[in-house]
Amino acid sequence: MGKKKTTFNISKSENFSEWYSEILNKAEVTDIRYGVKGFVVIRPWGAQIMENMYRIYSSALNRTGHSPAVFPTVIPEENFKKEAGHVKGFTPEVFWLDNRKGDEKLALRPTSETAFYEMYSMWIRSHRDLPLKIYQRGSVFRYETKATRPLIRGREFHWIEAHNAFSTSKEAEAQVKEDIEITDAVMHNVFGIPFLPMKRPEWDKFPGADYTVGSDSIMPDGKVIQQPSTHMLGQHFSKAFDVKFKDSKEKEKHVWQTCYGPAMSRMMASIIGVHGDDNGLILPYTLSPVQVVIVPILKGEDKGLLKEASRMNQVFFENNIGCQVDDSNKRPGDKFFHWEMKGVPFRIELGQKEIDSGEVTVFIRDTKEKVNIKIENLVEDIRNLGAEFDVRLKSRADEFFKGKIVSCKDKASIKKALNSGKIAKFNFCSVDKEGQGCAEYIEKELSARVMGVRHDRSEKAKGKCEFCSKKANVVAYAGKSY
Repeated sequence: MGKKKTTFNISKSENFSEWYSEILNKAEVTDIRYGVKGFVVIRPWGAQIMENMYRIYSSALNRTGHSPAVFPTVIPEENFKKEAGHVKGFTPEVFWLDNRKGDEKLALRPTSETAFYEMYSMWIRSHRDLPLKIYQRGSVFRYETKATRPLIRGREFHWIEAHNAFSTSKEAEAQVKEDIEITDAVMHNVFGIPFLPMKRPEWDKFPGADYTVGSDSIMPDGKVIQQPSTHMLGQHFSKAFDVKFKDSKEKEKHVWQTCYGPAMSRMMASIIGVHGDDNGLILPYTLSPVQVVIVPILKGEDKGLLKEASRMNQVFFENNIGCQVDDSNKRPGDKFFHWEMKGVPFRIELGQKEIDSGEVTVFIRDTKEKVNIKIENLVEDIRNLGAEFDVRLKSRADEFFKGKIVSCKDKASIKKALNSGKIAKFNFCSVDKEGQGCAEYIEKELSARVMGVRHDRSEKAKGKCEFCSKKANVVAYAGKSY
């Protein structure tokens, strides 16, 4: 048999890396020609997708008692050095600004704990000020030294970070659980990206945290991509920044804190990689900047046809359905190709025949099926088709993800799973410091990393660690990552 023919002459299943780069370019999501390593331009189509992601995520945070704020991009060196573990963990990645004579040294924020908590020490006085749950959206900057990939690994990424303060440890623990629930409600149920909530090993937790839970997904090339992380900070930062409150008995205490960081750029990479096919993007109906494109099949100047297309567009607008009429001079086939590549869920083909019959043909992007819909029922039927569209994408992604996790019984099966683009699940000695030697072996010999243990369930280990032969105390997961 000959090589499978694809739209871009690149098969997603055969060469995901090249497919991914080509899709970003052809669908006009990003442009890497800015000329600075690790920094990319997000083009209008990508920016519109990301704006929808921000809107949905912000809504979820607002609904759970968070409030938005805007903090400066720069952080004084003095702030940055207050929490010793934090500064030690981030110093190699920090972009420092050249300071002018007499000015304090400033860092471009790699994350904003030290900016937020300086202000929290001024804002929080009483137990009545708690809980305090604030988030901001914006860019963070890290001097990434590894090979960069647009949206996946760079020196600037776009995210939301939430910083929360509580009067008790129990409330902070509940927030960690809520953060994971938000990830499931938004990234999984709306964006269609499944994940594993993994409690990170002691050696891989966020600098300055008691522990970290990272939400790990996987791309079609078998590489694990870390998505939103939530961190139980305990009282490390509140003691460093003197964030105190008086309880109901007027006793002064330090607050308990958490932080949460969903990166829009990385989640968009997963949306593109997991849902797309050899014809381009496939965007969830809920996220697509254009949910319906109307392509008038013009024969000469048919003003009546364009008038009907405009009327439909207005009806969709009034019903909060994103629509665009493609009345360009391109041939119909070129228009079809363009919007399929962009990932628009539905295409309406409108000709005089459709107007006369009162029924239009609707092309469905993911299944490539065509259905007939009565014009009078367009709004209701498109909404129903949109809901079904997103359910299908999520279901397909869940099935893909399920097949990527392999239970392994020995070192050979772990190696086989990792080399075949799977996540390996196995008995392991420990994710505390005593297990670090085995983790280093996995990293050096198998080119993978220990992701941690499940935070959402208890899994009982049996027998011995597959690497050191000591008693296995945890069921760990490992995968190859970017």
